Amino acid sequence: METTKKRTGLYWVLFLLSVVLFFVVLYSPYGSWVSMVLPFNVTFFALALDLM
Repeated sequence: METTKKRTGLYWVLFLLSVVLFFVVLYSPYGSWVSMVLPFNVTFFALALDLM
């Protein structure tokens, strides 16, 4: 079975942006909406680590 290196740079950028968005929402007046950002954090982190 051949293993090829996947390009995950885009997913790392999206993960870091979603983390920034997480803290922006957390410290905004809409802090209760922070759970809406968590699926993006987890999904982009899993894609960046090539788990999916």
